[in-house]
Amino acid sequence: MGRLFGTDGVRGVANADLTAELALGLSVAAAHVLAEAGTFAGHRPTAVVGRDPRASGEFLECAVVAGLASAGVDVLRVGVLPTPAVAYLTGALGADLGVMLSASHNAMPDNGIKFFARGGHKLADELEDRIETVYEQHRTGAPWERPTGAGVGRVRDYDEGFDKYVAHLMAVLPNRLDGLKVVLDEAHGAASRVSPEAFTRAGAEVVTIGADPDGLNINDGCGSTHLGLLKAAVLEHGADLGIAHDGDADRCLAVDGAGEEVDGDQILAVLALAMREAGTLRKDTVVATVMSNLGFKLAMEREGVEMVQTGVGDRYVLESMKAEGYALGGEQSGHVIVLDHATTGDGTLTGLMLAARVAATGRSLADLAGVMDRLPQVLINVPDVDKSRVDTSAELAGAVAEAERELGATGRVLLRPSGTEPLVRVMVEAADIEQARSVAGRLADAVKSALG
Repeated sequence: MGRLFGTDGVRGVANADLTAELALGLSVAAAHVLAEAGTFAGHRPTAVVGRDPRASGEFLECAVVAGLASAGVDVLRVGVLPTPAVAYLTGALGADLGVMLSASHNAMPDNGIKFFARGGHKLADELEDRIETVYEQHRTGAPWERPTGAGVGRVRDYDEGFDKYVAHLMAVLPNRLDGLKVVLDEAHGAASRVSPEAFTRAGAEVVTIGADPDGLNINDGCGSTHLGLLKAAVLEHGADLGIAHDGDADRCLAVDGAGEEVDGDQILAVLALAMREAGTLRKDTVVATVMSNLGFKLAMEREGVEMVQTGVGDRYVLESMKAEGYALGGEQSGHVIVLDHATTGDGTLTGLMLAARVAATGRSLADLAGVMDRLPQVLINVPDVDKSRVDTSAELAGAVAEAERELGATGRVLLRPSGTEPLVRVMVEAADIEQARSVAGRLADAVKSALG
Protein backbone atom coordinates (compact mmCIF):
# COMPACT_ATOMS: atom_id res chain seq x y z
CA MET A 1 0.00 0.00 0.00
CA GLY A 2 3.05 2.32 0.12
CA ARG A 3 2.65 4.91 2.85
CA LEU A 4 -0.26 3.67 4.92
CA PHE A 5 -1.88 6.94 5.92
CA GLY A 6 -3.33 9.07 3.15
CA THR A 7 -5.27 12.32 3.45
CA ASP A 8 -8.23 10.46 4.95
CA GLY A 9 -6.83 7.61 7.02
CA VAL A 10 -5.77 4.18 5.76
CA ARG A 11 -7.69 2.71 2.83
CA GLY A 12 -7.46 -0.30 0.58
CA VAL A 13 -9.22 -3.41 -0.63
CA ALA A 14 -10.49 -5.16 2.50
CA ASN A 15 -8.77 -8.48 3.25
CA ALA A 16 -6.20 -7.80 0.54
CA ASP A 17 -4.57 -4.45 1.33
CA LEU A 18 -6.46 -3.77 4.55
CA THR A 19 -6.26 -7.02 6.48
CA ALA A 20 -7.34 -8.00 9.98
CA GLU A 21 -3.67 -8.18 10.95
CA LEU A 22 -3.06 -4.63 9.74
CA ALA A 23 -6.16 -3.30 11.50
CA LEU A 24 -5.15 -4.98 14.77
CA GLY A 25 -1.54 -3.83 14.51
CA LEU A 26 -2.42 -0.22 13.72
CA SER A 27 -4.84 -0.12 16.64
CA VAL A 28 -2.22 -1.39 19.07
CA ALA A 29 0.31 1.06 17.64
CA ALA A 30 -2.17 3.95 17.98
CA ALA A 31 -2.74 3.08 21.63
CA HIS A 32 1.00 2.98 22.36
CA VAL A 33 1.72 6.23 20.49
CA LEU A 34 -1.06 8.12 22.26
CA ALA A 35 0.13 6.74 25.59
CA GLU A 36 3.67 7.95 24.81
CA ALA A 37 2.24 11.37 23.90
CA GLY A 38 0.62 11.63 27.34
CA THR A 39 -2.97 11.39 26.12
CA PHE A 40 -3.79 8.65 28.63
CA ALA A 41 -1.91 10.14 31.58
CA GLY A 42 -3.68 9.83 34.92
CA HIS A 43 -6.70 7.81 33.80
CA ARG A 44 -7.82 4.59 32.17
CA PRO A 45 -8.11 5.23 28.40
CA THR A 46 -11.32 4.86 26.40
CA ALA A 47 -11.97 4.60 22.65
CA VAL A 48 -15.14 4.91 20.57
CA VAL A 49 -15.28 2.50 17.61
CA GLY A 50 -17.84 2.70 14.80
CA ARG A 51 -18.23 1.50 11.23
CA ASP A 52 -20.28 1.73 8.07
CA PRO A 53 -22.34 -1.32 6.95
CA ARG A 54 -19.73 -2.95 4.67
CA ALA A 55 -19.45 -6.69 5.23
CA SER A 56 -15.71 -6.33 5.75
CA GLY A 57 -16.36 -3.86 8.56
CA GLU A 58 -17.58 -6.73 10.69
CA PHE A 59 -14.23 -8.53 10.88
CA LEU A 60 -12.20 -5.30 10.80
CA GLU A 61 -14.18 -3.97 13.76
CA CYS A 62 -13.34 -7.14 15.68
CA ALA A 63 -9.65 -6.69 14.87
CA VAL A 64 -9.60 -3.03 15.93
CA VAL A 65 -11.46 -3.72 19.16
CA ALA A 66 -9.14 -6.65 19.96
CA GLY A 67 -6.07 -4.52 19.30
CA LEU A 68 -7.22 -1.64 21.48
CA ALA A 69 -8.36 -3.87 24.35
CA SER A 70 -5.13 -5.86 24.23
CA ALA A 71 -3.28 -2.56 24.68
CA GLY A 72 -5.30 -1.68 27.77
CA VAL A 73 -7.89 0.60 26.17
CA ASP A 74 -11.56 0.30 27.13
CA VAL A 75 -13.78 0.25 24.04
CA LEU A 76 -17.26 1.67 23.48
CA ARG A 77 -18.55 -0.08 20.37
CA VAL A 78 -21.22 2.15 18.76
CA GLY A 79 -21.92 -0.04 15.71
CA VAL A 80 -23.06 1.35 12.35
CA LEU A 81 -23.04 5.14 12.53
CA PRO A 82 -21.78 7.94 10.25
CA THR A 83 -18.19 9.15 10.49
CA PRO A 84 -19.29 12.52 11.95
CA ALA A 85 -21.28 10.66 14.61
CA VAL A 86 -18.17 8.79 15.73
CA ALA A 87 -16.24 12.07 15.79
CA TYR A 88 -19.02 13.74 17.81
CA LEU A 89 -19.31 10.88 20.30
CA THR A 90 -15.53 10.80 20.78
CA GLY A 91 -15.75 14.39 21.98
CA ALA A 92 -19.08 14.21 23.79
CA LEU A 93 -18.13 11.10 25.79
CA GLY A 94 -14.68 12.40 26.70
CA ALA A 95 -12.99 9.49 24.92
CA ASP A 96 -9.26 9.53 24.26
CA LEU A 97 -9.54 8.07 20.78
CA GLY A 98 -12.11 7.46 18.07
CA VAL A 99 -11.90 4.88 15.28
CA MET A 100 -14.13 4.79 12.19
CA LEU A 101 -14.09 1.89 9.74
CA SER A 102 -15.24 3.13 6.33
CA ALA A 103 -14.06 3.80 2.81
CA SER A 104 -16.56 6.65 2.40
CA HIS A 105 -17.80 6.86 -1.20
CA ASN A 106 -15.57 4.01 -2.46
CA ALA A 107 -17.06 0.79 -3.79
CA MET A 108 -17.97 -2.03 -1.39
CA PRO A 109 -14.75 -4.12 -1.68
CA ASP A 110 -12.73 -1.24 -0.16
CA ASN A 111 -12.59 -0.27 3.48
CA GLY A 112 -10.59 2.10 5.63
CA ILE A 113 -9.54 3.08 9.14
CA LYS A 114 -9.69 6.65 10.37
CA PHE A 115 -8.47 7.70 13.82
CA PHE A 116 -9.81 10.68 15.78
CA ALA A 117 -8.00 12.36 18.65
CA ARG A 118 -9.61 13.49 21.91
CA GLY A 119 -12.38 15.96 21.12
CA GLY A 120 -13.21 14.24 17.82
CA HIS A 121 -10.55 15.99 15.78
CA LYS A 122 -8.40 14.36 13.10
CA LEU A 123 -5.10 13.06 14.40
CA ALA A 124 -2.15 15.36 13.76
CA ASP A 125 0.04 14.30 10.84
CA GLU A 126 3.03 13.70 13.13
CA LEU A 127 0.98 11.27 15.24
CA GLU A 128 -0.12 9.36 12.13
CA ASP A 129 3.52 9.17 11.04
CA ARG A 130 4.52 7.92 14.47
CA ILE A 131 1.76 5.27 14.48
CA GLU A 132 2.97 4.01 11.11
CA THR A 133 6.58 3.89 12.31
CA VAL A 134 5.72 2.05 15.53
CA TYR A 135 3.49 -0.38 13.64
CA GLU A 136 6.36 -1.24 11.26
CA GLN A 137 8.83 -1.69 14.13
CA HIS A 138 6.62 -4.21 15.88
CA ARG A 139 5.47 -5.92 12.70
CA THR A 140 9.09 -6.86 12.03
CA GLY A 141 9.69 -8.40 15.44
CA ALA A 142 9.95 -5.96 18.34
CA PRO A 143 7.57 -7.25 21.04
CA TRP A 144 4.77 -5.16 22.53
CA GLU A 145 4.48 -4.44 26.22
CA ARG A 146 1.17 -6.12 27.05
CA PRO A 147 -1.04 -5.50 30.08
CA THR A 148 -2.41 -8.52 31.91
CA GLY A 149 -5.14 -9.20 34.47
CA ALA A 150 -7.22 -6.13 35.25
CA GLY A 151 -4.99 -4.06 32.97
CA VAL A 152 -6.57 -5.32 29.74
CA GLY A 153 -9.25 -3.20 28.11
CA ARG A 154 -12.94 -3.91 28.60
CA VAL A 155 -15.40 -3.87 25.68
CA ARG A 156 -19.07 -2.94 25.72
CA ASP A 157 -21.70 -1.93 23.21
CA TYR A 158 -22.78 1.70 23.51
CA ASP A 159 -26.27 1.59 22.02
CA GLU A 160 -27.07 5.08 23.30
CA GLY A 161 -24.80 6.55 20.62
CA PHE A 162 -27.60 6.67 18.03
CA ASP A 163 -29.98 8.74 20.15
CA LYS A 164 -27.20 10.91 21.57
CA TYR A 165 -26.06 11.89 18.07
CA VAL A 166 -29.59 12.52 16.75
CA ALA A 167 -30.33 14.64 19.83
CA HIS A 168 -27.21 16.67 19.06
CA LEU A 169 -28.44 17.31 15.51
CA MET A 170 -31.83 18.43 16.80
CA ALA A 171 -30.22 20.75 19.34
CA VAL A 172 -28.23 22.67 16.74
CA LEU A 173 -30.94 22.86 14.05
CA PRO A 174 -31.93 26.54 13.68
CA ASN A 175 -35.63 25.83 13.00
CA ARG A 176 -38.04 22.98 12.32
CA LEU A 177 -38.84 21.49 8.92
CA ASP A 178 -42.63 21.26 9.24
CA GLY A 179 -44.36 21.38 5.86
CA LEU A 180 -41.38 20.14 3.86
CA LYS A 181 -41.35 16.90 1.89
CA VAL A 182 -37.82 15.55 1.57
CA VAL A 183 -36.40 12.53 -0.25
CA LEU A 184 -33.29 11.06 1.39
CA ASP A 185 -30.83 8.82 -0.50
CA GLU A 186 -28.73 7.09 2.13
CA ALA A 187 -26.40 5.21 -0.29
CA HIS A 188 -27.22 2.02 1.68
CA GLY A 189 -24.65 3.43 4.07
CA ALA A 190 -23.96 4.51 7.62
CA ALA A 191 -26.75 7.11 7.83
CA SER A 192 -29.55 4.76 6.75
CA ARG A 193 -31.15 4.97 10.22
CA VAL A 194 -29.78 8.28 11.52
CA SER A 195 -30.73 10.62 8.70
CA PRO A 196 -34.40 9.56 8.28
CA GLU A 197 -34.83 9.68 12.06
CA ALA A 198 -33.34 13.17 12.29
CA PHE A 199 -35.41 14.62 9.45
CA THR A 200 -38.57 13.01 10.82
CA ARG A 201 -37.98 14.35 14.33
CA ALA A 202 -37.40 17.78 12.78
CA GLY A 203 -40.91 17.69 11.29
CA ALA A 204 -40.28 16.85 7.62
CA GLU A 205 -42.31 14.36 5.62
CA VAL A 206 -39.62 11.86 4.66
CA VAL A 207 -39.28 9.49 1.71
CA THR A 208 -36.20 7.26 1.81
CA ILE A 209 -34.33 5.44 -0.91
CA GLY A 210 -31.05 3.56 -0.64
CA ALA A 211 -31.74 2.89 3.05
CA ASP A 212 -31.57 -0.92 3.12
CA PRO A 213 -27.92 -1.81 3.64
CA ASP A 214 -27.06 -5.49 3.40
CA GLY A 215 -23.28 -5.17 3.70
CA LEU A 216 -22.76 -5.49 -0.06
CA ASN A 217 -24.80 -2.69 -1.67
CA ILE A 218 -23.18 0.41 -0.16
CA ASN A 219 -22.77 3.20 -2.78
CA ASP A 220 -24.03 0.82 -5.47
CA GLY A 221 -25.65 3.08 -8.07
CA CYS A 222 -27.01 5.42 -5.39
CA GLY A 223 -25.97 8.14 -2.98
CA SER A 224 -24.00 11.31 -3.61
CA THR A 225 -21.93 9.79 -6.41
CA HIS A 226 -25.01 8.61 -8.38
CA LEU A 227 -27.80 11.18 -8.21
CA GLY A 228 -30.06 9.71 -10.91
CA LEU A 229 -32.29 7.75 -8.53
CA LEU A 230 -32.69 10.73 -6.22
CA LYS A 231 -33.64 13.08 -9.06
CA ALA A 232 -36.29 10.63 -10.25
CA ALA A 233 -37.66 10.10 -6.72
CA VAL A 234 -37.97 13.83 -6.03
CA LEU A 235 -40.01 14.27 -9.19
CA GLU A 236 -42.08 11.12 -8.57
CA HIS A 237 -43.05 12.16 -5.05
CA GLY A 238 -43.39 15.88 -5.72
CA ALA A 239 -40.85 16.59 -2.99
CA ASP A 240 -39.49 20.01 -2.10
CA LEU A 241 -35.93 18.75 -2.24
CA GLY A 242 -33.74 15.67 -2.07
CA ILE A 243 -30.62 14.98 -0.01
CA ALA A 244 -27.92 12.46 -0.94
CA HIS A 245 -25.19 11.11 1.34
CA ASP A 246 -22.19 8.92 0.66
CA GLY A 247 -21.36 5.68 2.43
CA ASP A 248 -20.13 7.22 5.68
CA ALA A 249 -22.38 10.31 5.44
CA ASP A 250 -19.66 12.92 5.80
CA ARG A 251 -20.87 14.64 2.64
CA CYS A 252 -24.15 15.93 1.25
CA LEU A 253 -25.36 16.86 -2.21
CA ALA A 254 -28.90 17.98 -2.98
CA VAL A 255 -31.57 18.01 -5.67
CA ASP A 256 -34.13 20.80 -5.98
CA GLY A 257 -37.85 20.32 -6.56
CA ALA A 258 -37.37 20.31 -10.33
CA GLY A 259 -34.84 17.47 -10.12
CA GLU A 260 -31.80 19.68 -10.73
CA GLU A 261 -28.53 19.02 -8.88
CA VAL A 262 -27.40 21.43 -6.16
CA ASP A 263 -23.68 20.88 -5.59
CA GLY A 264 -21.43 21.61 -2.64
CA ASP A 265 -20.57 25.12 -3.84
CA GLN A 266 -24.25 26.06 -4.02
CA ILE A 267 -24.95 24.52 -0.62
CA LEU A 268 -22.05 26.53 0.83
CA ALA A 269 -23.44 29.69 -0.73
CA VAL A 270 -26.91 29.13 0.74
CA LEU A 271 -25.55 28.32 4.20
CA ALA A 272 -23.09 31.22 4.16
CA LEU A 273 -25.87 33.74 3.63
CA ALA A 274 -28.09 32.04 6.22
CA MET A 275 -25.31 32.06 8.81
CA ARG A 276 -24.38 35.67 8.09
CA GLU A 277 -28.02 36.64 8.59
CA ALA A 278 -28.00 34.77 11.90
CA GLY A 279 -24.73 36.37 12.97
CA THR A 280 -22.86 33.05 13.12
CA LEU A 281 -20.63 33.43 10.02
CA ARG A 282 -17.51 34.55 11.84
CA LYS A 283 -15.54 37.28 10.08
CA ASP A 284 -18.17 37.08 7.29
CA THR A 285 -15.88 34.51 5.67
CA VAL A 286 -16.33 31.10 4.06
CA VAL A 287 -13.48 28.68 3.26
CA ALA A 288 -13.42 26.71 0.00
CA THR A 289 -10.82 25.00 -2.20
CA VAL A 290 -9.20 26.13 -5.41
CA MET A 291 -11.53 23.75 -7.28
CA SER A 292 -14.65 25.66 -6.24
CA ASN A 293 -16.54 27.08 -9.17
CA LEU A 294 -15.71 30.66 -10.09
CA GLY A 295 -19.44 31.34 -9.93
CA PHE A 296 -19.25 30.72 -6.17
CA LYS A 297 -16.47 33.25 -5.73
CA LEU A 298 -18.29 35.86 -7.84
CA ALA A 299 -21.50 35.31 -5.85
CA MET A 300 -19.75 35.70 -2.51
CA GLU A 301 -18.06 38.90 -3.70
CA ARG A 302 -21.40 40.28 -4.81
CA GLU A 303 -22.99 39.41 -1.45
CA GLY A 304 -20.13 40.87 0.58
CA VAL A 305 -18.84 37.56 1.94
CA GLU A 306 -15.09 36.97 1.99
CA MET A 307 -13.80 33.73 0.46
CA VAL A 308 -10.58 32.02 1.57
CA GLN A 309 -9.24 29.34 -0.78
CA THR A 310 -7.16 26.30 0.19
CA GLY A 311 -5.66 23.30 -1.54
CA VAL A 312 -7.94 20.46 -2.60
CA GLY A 313 -9.11 18.30 0.30
CA ASP A 314 -11.38 18.85 3.27
CA ARG A 315 -8.41 18.48 5.63
CA TYR A 316 -6.95 21.72 4.23
CA VAL A 317 -10.31 23.45 4.56
CA LEU A 318 -10.51 22.37 8.20
CA GLU A 319 -6.92 23.45 8.92
CA SER A 320 -7.66 26.95 7.63
CA MET A 321 -10.91 27.17 9.59
CA LYS A 322 -9.28 26.12 12.86
CA ALA A 323 -6.26 28.36 12.37
CA GLU A 324 -8.27 31.51 11.64
CA GLY A 325 -11.46 30.83 13.59
CA TYR A 326 -13.81 30.59 10.61
CA ALA A 327 -17.19 28.90 11.07
CA LEU A 328 -18.04 27.52 7.61
CA GLY A 329 -16.09 25.77 4.88
CA GLY A 330 -16.34 22.97 2.37
CA GLU A 331 -15.84 21.49 -1.05
CA GLN A 332 -17.77 21.22 -4.30
CA SER A 333 -18.06 17.46 -3.61
CA GLY A 334 -20.36 18.13 -0.66
CA HIS A 335 -17.97 18.01 2.30
CA VAL A 336 -19.35 20.89 4.37
CA ILE A 337 -17.93 21.72 7.81
CA VAL A 338 -19.92 23.81 10.28
CA LEU A 339 -17.21 24.10 12.91
CA ASP A 340 -19.42 25.29 15.76
CA HIS A 341 -21.31 22.00 15.62
CA ALA A 342 -18.99 19.42 14.02
CA THR A 343 -15.29 18.62 13.81
CA THR A 344 -15.57 17.08 10.35
CA GLY A 345 -17.86 17.15 7.34
CA ASP A 346 -21.34 16.07 8.42
CA GLY A 347 -23.76 15.21 5.62
CA THR A 348 -26.82 14.84 7.83
CA LEU A 349 -26.20 18.14 9.60
CA THR A 350 -25.59 19.87 6.25
CA GLY A 351 -28.81 18.47 4.79
CA LEU A 352 -30.80 19.52 7.84
CA MET A 353 -29.41 23.05 7.76
CA LEU A 354 -30.11 23.34 4.03
CA ALA A 355 -33.69 22.15 4.50
CA ALA A 356 -34.07 24.47 7.50
CA ARG A 357 -33.19 27.44 5.29
CA VAL A 358 -35.87 26.40 2.78
CA ALA A 359 -38.42 26.08 5.59
CA ALA A 360 -37.45 29.35 7.28
CA THR A 361 -37.54 31.48 4.12
CA GLY A 362 -40.46 29.82 2.33
CA ARG A 363 -38.31 29.94 -0.82
CA SER A 364 -37.60 26.96 -3.02
CA LEU A 365 -34.16 25.38 -2.99
CA ALA A 366 -33.80 26.32 -6.67
CA ASP A 367 -34.43 29.95 -5.79
CA LEU A 368 -31.97 29.90 -2.88
CA ALA A 369 -29.27 28.11 -4.89
CA GLY A 370 -29.75 30.68 -7.65
CA VAL A 371 -27.63 33.09 -5.63
CA MET A 372 -24.76 31.72 -7.72
CA ASP A 373 -24.47 30.78 -11.37
CA ARG A 374 -22.27 27.75 -11.98
CA LEU A 375 -19.85 28.63 -14.75
CA PRO A 376 -19.15 25.84 -17.24
CA GLN A 377 -16.11 23.88 -16.06
CA VAL A 378 -13.93 21.62 -18.20
CA LEU A 379 -11.34 19.27 -16.71
CA ILE A 380 -8.73 17.43 -18.80
CA ASN A 381 -6.18 15.01 -17.35
CA VAL A 382 -2.87 15.08 -19.25
CA PRO A 383 -0.93 11.85 -18.52
CA ASP A 384 2.73 10.86 -18.87
CA VAL A 385 4.24 14.29 -18.30
CA ASP A 386 6.78 15.69 -15.85
CA LYS A 387 4.34 17.15 -13.36
CA SER A 388 7.18 18.50 -11.21
CA ARG A 389 7.80 21.29 -13.75
CA VAL A 390 4.27 22.72 -13.80
CA ASP A 391 5.31 25.81 -11.85
CA THR A 392 8.70 26.35 -13.49
CA SER A 393 8.10 25.95 -17.24
CA ALA A 394 8.31 29.30 -19.02
CA GLU A 395 6.55 27.86 -22.07
CA LEU A 396 3.63 26.73 -19.97
CA ALA A 397 3.47 30.01 -18.05
CA GLY A 398 3.14 31.84 -21.37
CA ALA A 399 0.29 29.59 -22.49
CA VAL A 400 -1.53 30.12 -19.19
CA ALA A 401 -1.10 33.90 -19.37
CA GLU A 402 -2.54 33.93 -22.89
CA ALA A 403 -5.51 31.83 -21.78
CA GLU A 404 -6.17 34.12 -18.81
CA ARG A 405 -6.13 37.18 -21.05
CA GLU A 406 -8.69 35.56 -23.33
CA LEU A 407 -10.99 34.57 -20.47
CA GLY A 408 -10.81 37.87 -18.60
CA ALA A 409 -12.68 38.33 -15.33
CA THR A 410 -15.38 35.77 -16.16
CA GLY A 411 -13.07 32.78 -16.53
CA ARG A 412 -10.36 30.93 -14.70
CA VAL A 413 -7.46 28.54 -15.35
CA LEU A 414 -6.02 26.02 -12.91
CA LEU A 415 -3.17 23.60 -13.59
CA ARG A 416 -2.70 21.05 -10.81
CA PRO A 417 -0.25 18.13 -10.68
CA SER A 418 -1.85 14.91 -9.46
CA GLY A 419 -0.79 13.80 -6.01
CA THR A 420 -0.73 10.11 -6.95
CA GLU A 421 -0.27 9.79 -10.72
CA PRO A 422 2.17 11.13 -13.37
CA LEU A 423 -0.36 13.55 -14.82
CA VAL A 424 -1.41 17.18 -14.74
CA ARG A 425 -5.03 18.27 -14.36
CA VAL A 426 -6.10 21.18 -16.57
CA MET A 427 -9.23 22.95 -15.36
CA VAL A 428 -10.81 25.85 -17.25
CA GLU A 429 -13.96 27.82 -16.40
CA ALA A 430 -15.61 30.27 -18.75
CA ALA A 431 -18.96 31.94 -19.26
CA ASP A 432 -19.45 29.78 -22.37
CA ILE A 433 -18.90 26.00 -22.44
CA GLU A 434 -17.45 26.03 -25.95
CA GLN A 435 -14.89 28.62 -24.97
CA ALA A 436 -14.00 26.57 -21.89
CA ARG A 437 -13.50 23.46 -24.03
CA SER A 438 -11.42 25.34 -26.57
CA VAL A 439 -9.12 26.93 -24.01
CA ALA A 440 -8.77 23.68 -22.04
CA GLY A 441 -7.85 21.79 -25.19
CA ARG A 442 -5.16 24.30 -26.11
CA LEU A 443 -3.75 24.26 -22.58
CA ALA A 444 -3.68 20.45 -22.54
CA ASP A 445 -1.64 20.54 -25.76
CA ALA A 446 0.66 23.11 -24.17
CA VAL A 447 1.17 20.86 -21.13
CA LYS A 448 2.11 17.95 -23.42
CA SER A 449 4.50 20.13 -25.38
CA ALA A 450 6.17 21.76 -22.38
CA LEU A 451 6.29 18.84 -19.96
CA GLY A 452 6.15 15.76 -22.18
